[in-house]
This record gives sequence, structure tokens and C-alpha cells, in this order.
Amino acid sequence: MANTYSQIFVHIVFTVKYRKALLDLSWRSTVFGVIANLVKEANCKPLIVNGTADHVHCLVGLKPAVSVSDLMRVVKAKSSKYINDRGLTGARFEWQEGYGVFSHAYSQVKTVYNYIKNQESHHQKRHFREEYRSFLTDNGIDYDEKYLFIDPQE
Repeated sequence: MANTYSQIFVHIVFTVKYRKALLDLSWRSTVFGVIANLVKEANCKPLIVNGTADHVHCLVGLKPAVSVSDLMRVVKAKSSKYINDRGLTGARFEWQEGYGVFSHAYSQVKTVYNYIKNQESHHQKRHFREEYRSFLTDNGIDYDEKYLFIDPQE
């Protein structure tokens, strides 16, 4: 073929280190905008970035030449630098090391988009740990519970 055509949609979930509720509502949307711009700079398409005080969901149109791990390394490093350079949290800010990434068909994009759009209201009914476990289970991903969540006491 003369050109490459693709339609790759991924839903990426990542958390603040130790799942601390540090993403303050007063500046959260600005940081989500920074994350969206970083996705664009990686030549991918941010469809939506949203979340709560302790975690972020991104729906991304991924280019075939971009690996998710490279994208996440840049997004996490540069967005945490943005937060730290502005002293938004009053202490050193870090993202948790890992992340979840789930692929979706074009027919699922609207549903996933709306799910991400309504994170605040959604998490009034369902705890993040339960949500994340269901993502893993629904996508047939095996996991070891002892490595799923890292708490500061560990």
C-alpha cells in the first residue's frame, strides 16, 4: 500500500503516586489540558482527558509509530514537571509508575468518551479500585493483587 491507514483507540488510566488526592479541582482541568497537548505533541489524537483528584483517564487515537510506553513516559514526566515547576501541590508531585491501557473499537469510542467525561459523578458510586479491577477482568488481563495497588505503608 502507498500509505498507512489506522484507527487505534486506547483508554489509558494512571494514578497519582500512592493514589493521593492531589489533583486539586482549581487547577485540575489545566493539567488535563497540558496532558492533552503532550499527547498531540506525540502526534496522537487526544479525544478526552479527565479524571478525579487521584487518577486520570485518557482516550487517545494512537498512531502506529508511537508506542504506548513512550507516550506515557513523556506524558507523565512532562506533566509532573509542569505541576512541580508551578508548586501546585506544595510538595513534590509524582505519578504512580504503572498504568492501564485498554484498546477499543471505533464503535465503542462514544461510550468510553462519555464514561471518561463523567468521572466525578461515576466515582461517587464506584470506588477506583473496583473500577480498575473490572477493567482488567473485562479485558481478560491476568493480574496479581499484591502488585495492583501500592500503598505508602508498603
